[in-house]
Amino acid sequence: MTDNNNLIVYCEYEDGKVADVSLELLTKGRVLADRLGVKLEAVVIGDKLDNIEEQLFPYGTDVVYKVEDKRLYPYTSNPHAAVLINLFKEIKPQICLMGATCIGRDLGPRVSSCLHSGLTADCTALEIGDHKDPKTGKEYTDLLYQIRPAFGGNIVATIVNPECRPQMATVREGVMKKEIKDAAYKGEVVALDADKYVKPEDFVVEIIDRHIEKSKVNIKNSPIIVAGGYGMGSKEGFDLLFDLADTLGGEVGASRAAVDAGFAEHDRQIGQTGVTVRPKLYIACGISGQIQHIAGMQESSIIISINNDPNAPINTIADYVITGNVEDVVPKLIKYYKKNSK
Repeated sequence: MTDNNNLIVYCEYEDGKVADVSLELLTKGRVLADRLGVKLEAVVIGDKLDNIEEQLFPYGTDVVYKVEDKRLYPYTSNPHAAVLINLFKEIKPQICLMGATCIGRDLGPRVSSCLHSGLTADCTALEIGDHKDPKTGKEYTDLLYQIRPAFGGNIVATIVNPECRPQMATVREGVMKKEIKDAAYKGEVVALDADKYVKPEDFVVEIIDRHIEKSKVNIKNSPIIVAGGYGMGSKEGFDLLFDLADTLGGEVGASRAAVDAGFAEHDRQIGQTGVTVRPKLYIACGISGQIQHIAGMQESSIIISINNDPNAPINTIADYVITGNVEDVVPKLIKYYKKNSK
């Protein structure tokens, strides 16, 4: 294989189904690949990969690399890293994207470290653009802009990697939108022999038994989210939000400050270090609106902010602002909703 300088997405799957985050990255990858005039490629490593490409082609995937071997499933660090490192040395992609999942966070740094390529974790946006080095004056075109909040979230940083390849970034689930490009789209499948990429000693770790606990909270797919911040004051304060969510048929979310204070469990955390959500209605209660939180909910269709601080940053992105104490406002919302929904 020769250098192709294409854009490649590492695709995760479980029970024969490709992870949503991988499909979201293929959607974004297609846009970026079109901008660069290159192919969009996917790599899937594991076992029982029959027809997995049928899930990938509709997103505009031109090439699917399949590395099938029963020793490659479930995921372990060394074999998967070895496949990517050796494959990338061969095909030299200019960009590699992966999900900021347990697997992506383990795999991404190993691959970028071995290839000396650098990696930006938890990006909230990806774009293509130009860059001029202020020191040398050297100009670069068509670099990957890896965009994420930085310095405690006070600024949004745009990170570029001018010299090293591939340019690597991880993105959390839900940050990018998943959209089928063309249900009839067809690319090519390249089946690779695992033994050419992995050494026997890479398999020193063997998984004997594996248990996955499914998350009990499903805020990602809820059309209505009532989210509470540190301003709720206590775990008991959150009971009010559960009442409102029950009344509206929604789920309860929380800001990082509220989770850190023990007011809500981590499964409910929304933002850069939690889940990214796009509900039809987002009611933010006692949330000041740090940039990391806003990054996780700014795509909501309608945002209502309830806050006793009229200058809370979240009010700048809210469609409706109710200035007042949550403990006064929320019971009224519940009362009026119940009254008008009969």
